[in-house]
Amino acid sequence: MILNLIIQLIAGIIGGNSVGAAAKQYSLGPMGNSIAGLLGGLGGGQLLGMLIPALGAGAASAAGAAGGGTDIGAIIGQFVGGGVSGAIVTFIIGLIKQKMAGSPAKP
Repeated sequence: MILNLIIQLIAGIIGGNSVGAAAKQYSLGPMGNSIAGLLGGLGGGQLLGMLIPALGAGAASAAGAAGGGTDIGAIIGQFVGGGVSGAIVTFIIGLIKQKMAGSPAKP
């Protein structure tokens, strides 16, 4: 369980900062990209774990199984899920921020 969270958080931060670097107009700055990516990675990774239970169970067994092998597919799935969802959340927040800054308030 803890391994899943750590993978999702790290992947979300990487995904958020990747979007910030690739799409400068939607960047929230390094700290903002990291926070948005972290939250997106956590939320998206948890959602993905609920939708595809094998990902969560496999990565968790990789951390603490004394006799079991490492399920690298589950770990990669957690990493990809956290990274993609972190990138998506960062992009959406950046888009909202840009739209709000671009349209002046009407008196």
